[in-house]
Amino acid sequence: MRPLPLPSHGGHLQALARAAGRDPADILDFSASMNPLGPPDGLRAIISRTVSEVVHYPDPDCSGLVTAASRRYGLPPEELVAGNGTSDLLFALARAARPDPGTRRAPSWSRAILAAPCYVDYRRACARAGIEATAVLLDPDHDFSLDWDRLLAGLPRKPALVFLGRPQNPTGRSFPDAPLRELAAFRPDCLFVIDEAFADFVPDFASLTRNRPDNVAVFLSLTKSFAVPGLRLGLLAAEARLVARVRDELAPWAVNAMAQAVGQAFLGDEAYLSRTRSETGRLRRDLAASLAALPGVRVFPGEANFLLCRLEGQADGAVRLGHRLLLEHGLAIRVCADFAGLDGRYFRVAVRRDADNARLLSALAAVLGQGRPRPARPRPTPALMFQGASSNAGKSVLAAALCRILRQDGYAVAPFKAQNMSLNSGVTPDGLEMGRAQILQARACGLAPEAAMNPVLLKPSSETGSQVVVMGRPVGNMDARTYFARKRDFFATVTAAYDDLAARHEVMVIEGAGSPAEVNLMAHDIVNMAMAAHAGARVLLVADIDRGGAFAALAGTMELLPERDRARVVGYVLNRFRGDPGLLGDAPDFVFRMTGRAVLGVVPNIVGLGLPEEDSVSLKAGGLFAARPGAALDLAVIDLPHISNFTDCDALVAEPDVGLRLVRSPGEVAGPRRPDALILPGSKNTLADLRWLRETGLDRSIVDLAATGRCEVVGICAGFQMLGEVVADPLCLESKKQRESGLGLLPLFTELLAEKTLRLVSAGHTRSGLAIRGYEIHHGTTRPAEGGATGLEIALAREDGTPVGYARPDGLVWGGYLHGLFDADAFRRAWLDGLRVKKGLAPVGTPTPYDLEPALDRLADVVRTALDMDAVRAMLGI
Repeated sequence: MRPLPLPSHGGHLQALARAAGRDPADILDFSASMNPLGPPDGLRAIISRTVSEVVHYPDPDCSGLVTAASRRYGLPPEELVAGNGTSDLLFALARAARPDPGTRRAPSWSRAILAAPCYVDYRRACARAGIEATAVLLDPDHDFSLDWDRLLAGLPRKPALVFLGRPQNPTGRSFPDAPLRELAAFRPDCLFVIDEAFADFVPDFASLTRNRPDNVAVFLSLTKSFAVPGLRLGLLAAEARLVARVRDELAPWAVNAMAQAVGQAFLGDEAYLSRTRSETGRLRRDLAASLAALPGVRVFPGEANFLLCRLEGQADGAVRLGHRLLLEHGLAIRVCADFAGLDGRYFRVAVRRDADNARLLSALAAVLGQGRPRPARPRPTPALMFQGASSNAGKSVLAAALCRILRQDGYAVAPFKAQNMSLNSGVTPDGLEMGRAQILQARACGLAPEAAMNPVLLKPSSETGSQVVVMGRPVGNMDARTYFARKRDFFATVTAAYDDLAARHEVMVIEGAGSPAEVNLMAHDIVNMAMAAHAGARVLLVADIDRGGAFAALAGTMELLPERDRARVVGYVLNRFRGDPGLLGDAPDFVFRMTGRAVLGVVPNIVGLGLPEEDSVSLKAGGLFAARPGAALDLAVIDLPHISNFTDCDALVAEPDVGLRLVRSPGEVAGPRRPDALILPGSKNTLADLRWLRETGLDRSIVDLAATGRCEVVGICAGFQMLGEVVADPLCLESKKQRESGLGLLPLFTELLAEKTLRLVSAGHTRSGLAIRGYEIHHGTTRPAEGGATGLEIALAREDGTPVGYARPDGLVWGGYLHGLFDADAFRRAWLDGLRVKKGLAPVGTPTPYDLEPALDRLADVVRTALDMDAVRAMLGI
């Protein structure tokens, strides 16, 4: 194999890409050693607010940056100088240190000693300054640890520069400060240049900047610690006169305004550096153990964010290895043949995140002919995640569409949403509760729903609190502060549920919640980017273009995301577009130029989709139910403040002779346009919604309507409870008020109890004898009030005869606990025909089938056409 013209420095992506014949974005770079955590979260915000400053020259003295560094490193500002990276300062220091016969400045150093192997630019900087450099070689048999006796013996009698890495590059070895201080005191004529570029990765590290001897200078790299090598930012701490000489050697305005702002902000972020040391240590240990398990690879112990390795065997084995990794796998390692004291057997790899490290290990094993090593962590199931630029952007429906598309293509696919806030819930076959959206997505996958698909469900019961359902069972009512405090605990349950589900399927389709850029929620996130990170999922960001502001929402979301999260976003979907996509003009190109991500799909607004909505946002906006002009039947649904499971009415919309409308005021039900039937739906706070009915006067309107004999009043679940005489809440499950009077339309007494009833139900409608299938989700029980049995008849009963609903003897007021009451085609049509007969209309007889399967297939067809499915498959690796 002909050697490739590889760069002499790590991280030269352009040269690596040219050598490999690849795009730079396709190179996974292990040759440059940056913080594996990526930059701190505030990077983009700092740069954004500094952009306006680039019209001015930057501060030539870097005053703010130097002041921040002075605080962190504990030394006077005059003993610090900033440069365009530590390399810039290194070459300036060498120029400042060289003998200059034309001046009287002192001291000057004409010789340099390098403890090698070491950073190659120490020698280059000395050579350019005319300083002769000699290497004192460290012993690989002693893991390249610093031999102080050998170093002392190698010092010339004349003044010299002595370059030491702490930790050393490429060995990763460090040394305690005491021997260095002793040596500096013993040889005050020498200048000891200590490179602490990688010191922030070493636990319990004490920088030599504090109480530094005058003949010790320390390099400090901010670009490595904070993963911003493109900004170029470094510091030199030294005696004030030497700092002045180095500053004279630098070009004016050596550090640009953005770099200064970033450095000034990041230098005080000790929490980030603490996480860096902890996480890098774990990653380094895991990677070192896996590399050492490869036959023929020796891994040298190190303390930094990289590892030095030696490939036993051929003298140029590492050179050949580096070429093959680059050409065959798009992986760049740092071949160390150009380091003094090393040869073509040595290579260095950066410590990166788990997934990257696993890819490197697999490629190494393949190139070395050892098969695939057992990774420290199994390869995650391919996953794609839909997140929104806003709430109600259509993520649930798009996730259902992709689930159905992948199922049609023959994949075993499953849906997942870590945390769902919705009052639309359903029951699994094993009697657990979960969000209706994930039940629909499971159906799109051809699966029975299971609580693991939606491990945390929040059901708002007040302005500030929700009932929390974990793995299908309620664990209590919590306000936001309490829930946030427990989110980390819940996340362990979430990830365990996901891992179990993903292990049983070939592909995962994940849905986020709200927006990933809610800055007040990012720290507590368990459903958006935190979940994407755990799953290793790529993210498609969805915007509802029908609302307006879609491109601003996409660009703004990307601007607010931390870099690690921004990197997960692979493209955009414009949802609910009306009209010709050509009318978008160059807007998709503009957002690509601004954010580096392309629009991968323009999904049209699908009229009459016929699928249940996830939550009440569209309902409250009036976008779901609308009266059909000329419809034979007018059905009104009370829009309760805490309305839940409003999807119980979806099947009614499917019938062409039905006009369904939401009502919020007495005039809408008691005026000249009186409905043929009024439905009281479910509620997550029955007592509060009963009070609201009284406050608005709707309670009287409903009672008056029931008395006319021309309108049926139907209550479902909480609506059924409201029809009775009393709703008691002795445990304050929903309200601090323990008792509320009902509407008094049925002689019933309801008591809310701690145990929640969750079951799928086969039942019958007593009057018609028709079968119904649905589900129960409710607290407590409802029974005839004392002496009220004579004024009641059983409306609905389970197969075992247990009543789950009651009716007034005339049948005009009735209700029950069964959600999905109208989903059964025969019963729905029979009930509607009964309303028609009351109006003197002929019955229709034949129902319009309420079947979600055709709607799911239709949805999949539309989205398959609108979305770049080749790009989606590439993201998933399928």
